[in-house]
Amino acid sequence: MSSHAEGTFDVETRPIAADEVTSGTGIGRFALHKEFHGDLEAKSKGEMLGAGDPAKGSAGYVAMEQVTGTLNGHEGSFVLEHIGSMDASGFKLAVAVVPGSGTAQLTGIAGTMTIAQAAGKHSYTFDYTVPSDAIGAPR
Repeated sequence: MSSHAEGTFDVETRPIAADEVTSGTGIGRFALHKEFHGDLEAKSKGEMLGAGDPAKGSAGYVAMEQVTGTLNGHEGSFVLEHIGSMDASGFKLAVAVVPGSGTAQLTGIAGTMTIAQAAGKHSYTFDYTVPSDAIGAPR
């Protein structure tokens, strides 16, 4: 059965020092820390890699974040995968649950998240499925 969640989130990004892979490449590394509110009450930690020149309107990023908390009353965790880019035609973003990453009552979760930003505030909508046998799993 398909389910829907929506709400807001706060995000903090912090630069991470270049490592042997990103040093000298123009690829930046950032730590992500989020707190979700609404149907998803959770915290997440992750890492983002970005390149390009956002100030000039062209850039891209990828990220992985581990989300842990409660989704519409069901406890567990899962990983979100982000792929985003921007250019003269606009911004494109895809955020999806990594297959096999769900735990506890969110085991087997699949879905996609849409992120919006307006007036400096972030919001999300999340369409997902969770197998019925996972929902009955112990908390």
